[in-house]
Amino acid sequence: MDHNLYSSARSPESLAQACATNELPLRSGRHLALARLCNAIDAMFGACAHLPEPSHSSFFARSMRVALQEAAADAELLTPAQREGSVETYRRHLLAADPQGRYAIAALVWLPHQASPVHAHHTWCGYAVIEGTLQETVFEWDDSQQCASVARSQARTPGAVSFVRSGRGSIHRLGNCSDAPAVSLHIYGVAGAHIGTHVNDVVRVAPALV
Repeated sequence: MDHNLYSSARSPESLAQACATNELPLRSGRHLALARLCNAIDAMFGACAHLPEPSHSSFFARSMRVALQEAAADAELLTPAQREGSVETYRRHLLAADPQGRYAIAALVWLPHQASPVHAHHTWCGYAVIEGTLQETVFEWDDSQQCASVARSQARTPGAVSFVRSGRGSIHRLGNCSDAPAVSLHIYGVAGAHIGTHVNDVVRVAPALV
């Protein structure tokens, strides 16, 4: 059955109320853009409530890509503070956390030449590029050697989106190879308190390709 993701879209007033129920930070009125994203994700879970694992549904994956792309294109999504990076490593700003622990939303800021480790995922996750260019290198897992090797690499520009399920079938590294900052929007299938510990499954890379 096909579902209309936005059939239960809320009014601005109820979207504002969603800020409280989704633990959204209230900053300069920009919370409505974030509340719209939470509303869309809640609708996905509602449509897939009959499934044991919503992320295995093609509807869920497709709808998540649409929601990410629309949110990333919204100039009101992030405050200036949520676009600030760190000289030490890429910086993650928690934007919203579902009170039921089903998902967390974060903005990642990548200063020039910062990159993630090579990793798979303990949970489903999706991302969209908001600003700048990220280089995504995709790896293949060799179970016999217990390591990953490079499969391909591509530039990810604003509007690019991705959604993957948990497991070592989706291993990658994201990085900013340019001389300008980059910003990306991420949604993880974990509680907000766990995005630093329960998302990335860091894997070993084949020695010759490190």
